[in-house]
Amino acid sequence: MLKQRPDILFLVLDTQRSDRLSCYGYPREISPHLDRFSQSATRFSNAVAAAQWTVPSHASMFTGLYPSAHQVVQSYSVLPPEIPTLAERLSAGGYYTAGFCNNPLVGVINNGLRRGFYSFLNYSGLLTSRPNQAGLASGWVGRYRQSFKRLLAGMLNQVQDSFARSELLLALSFSPLMVPIWQTALSFKGNTAKSLNDAAKLLIDRPGLSADQPAFAFINLMGTHMPYHPPRAYVERFAPHVLRDKAAQHYLRHFNGDVYGWLAPLAGSLDVDQKATLDGMYNAEVAYQDAQVGAFLQALQESGRLENTLVVICSDHGEHLGEKELIGHSISLYNELVQVPLLIRDPAGHFTAGLRSDVVSTRCLFQTMLTAAGLASEAEAALSLAQSPDLARRIFAEAIPPQNVLNLLQKRQPELVKAHACDQSRRAVWIGSHKLIETGSRLELYDFCNDPDETLDLSDIFPENVELLQDYLQGFAGESLANLTPDRAPGFDDPEVQRRLRDLGYLED
Repeated sequence: MLKQRPDILFLVLDTQRSDRLSCYGYPREISPHLDRFSQSATRFSNAVAAAQWTVPSHASMFTGLYPSAHQVVQSYSVLPPEIPTLAERLSAGGYYTAGFCNNPLVGVINNGLRRGFYSFLNYSGLLTSRPNQAGLASGWVGRYRQSFKRLLAGMLNQVQDSFARSELLLALSFSPLMVPIWQTALSFKGNTAKSLNDAAKLLIDRPGLSADQPAFAFINLMGTHMPYHPPRAYVERFAPHVLRDKAAQHYLRHFNGDVYGWLAPLAGSLDVDQKATLDGMYNAEVAYQDAQVGAFLQALQESGRLENTLVVICSDHGEHLGEKELIGHSISLYNELVQVPLLIRDPAGHFTAGLRSDVVSTRCLFQTMLTAAGLASEAEAALSLAQSPDLARRIFAEAIPPQNVLNLLQKRQPELVKAHACDQSRRAVWIGSHKLIETGSRLELYDFCNDPDETLDLSDIFPENVELLQDYLQGFAGESLANLTPDRAPGFDDPEVQRRLRDLGYLED
């Protein structure tokens, strides 16, 4: 029994695929520290991100809403002021709220996702900044220096904001001349070690916190995001051919510098050597980040702080590494992008250690953390993932094309836009063991339990299943999403609907 409200640690492993963690079945030992942590946590085997890329996915986790409800779906979007964030709710409830962010789309761009944080440290950007932090400077010299840094950081943030919102500037930033400049100047992947050290100091030493005040720490790590530059020891272990093969080195250099290539579909399949290079380098980054996270968790364990900390570890989305002729995370709703790792360790005992196989949405992490803090409404508490699994629950995801990226694709490779329907919004629904993806008029049905790689489209084989799931998608699109509850679809309790679900294998007698 906890004596006080728990600290909450929300760790987002940006761009981490679930199938590249050993605790999720990857055959190589790639993540021993997260594997060890998972043994005392609830491991969700079918966690689904609400969106396929950083901005809308984080906005869903921060608000508890799907993308079409919160409307933060573009790099230039701003969260409406009437929608409260997780940090705002926790701060109003007495939590000390701190962010340690390595993704410039969350920590630098002024899109409203920083709202509610008393302290927010950016480790990416032209200058590491503390936009929400106060009380650190002492004396007139300290105040002057802090004011100057805030002014300079504000000016630089405006420049970075402009690149996110301007099609012309975004196109310029993808030019061969600019790419190496902004990758270096923006510290594109941030500083994993420093962000974890700073977060550990807050949670262990508690500077600035009043007695018995609980803390909320949000951390975003970018270790597994492109470009790939892991330490040599990890390359030697997971991609040794890259250290010896000139062709692999040439391909990797080109890939790391081709930002447009991170966004565009492939014109054809990767060859075996290219695929091996991307897989190996991605795996090396996963293993390196795992070691750093492991040291961080060990420090918290040794300090005793984990005994009163709700720990939520997840990803905002995964990554295509050539599968289905796709790279990056711009457009699809395939499992490579939206089936993400989710581990929850709860000192209060509301989550049982072990595997949970029901399908859940990461957007419900908002309600889950509010419930753990004792700040959720009755309706919000009903959506907490601590509730008993509901096999009848239907889960949705949305992929709304990033407009600036789409404009570039249409100018450079309109044939690929057409071939992959890059200009079409996608929606997906999960219920029972099936998943339906709707892209315009195209429908794809998969058995995600028995075919996680989505190799067999069942839409022609089970048209009744397609019809039923499409009805759910149409209802999803037509509902007032701000009031959406995922527990049961409209009309779910109708006896005829129940019969159809049972006949199709979605419900057990």
